Amino acid sequence: IQQLEPIIKAIPSGCVDNVVVAYEPVWAIGTGVTASPEQAQEVHEQLRKYLSSNIGAEKAASIRIIYGGSVKAKNCDELMAKADIDGFLVGGASLKEEFLTIINSSAGKSNL
Repeated sequence: IQQLEPIIKAIPSGCVDNVVVAYEPVWAIGTGVTASPEQAQEVHEQLRKYLSSNIGAEKAASIRIIYGGSVKAKNCDELMAKADIDGFLVGGASLKEEFLTIINSSAGKSNL
């Protein structure tokens, strides 16, 4: 949230709909380890609450919060099922055939 605070303050109010926030746990970078869906949801929910209290609930709901951190075909459906995970920041899996599975996992999200 400390990293998000100065950015949110600098975004003109009319541009909020174009904002995408990406979250990746530091411990997941380059490790192949993924946060559990519950861990990822907890952080995304905190981010959404922060946004809501600083820019309003409606604007906060329009901001996509995406998860990065070893997203793969085997974990994308569970992650995408969480309320505050709006998409993914995909690394190495984007170079593999499984990327299509990851893309298709977002098909049911109504806020995308």
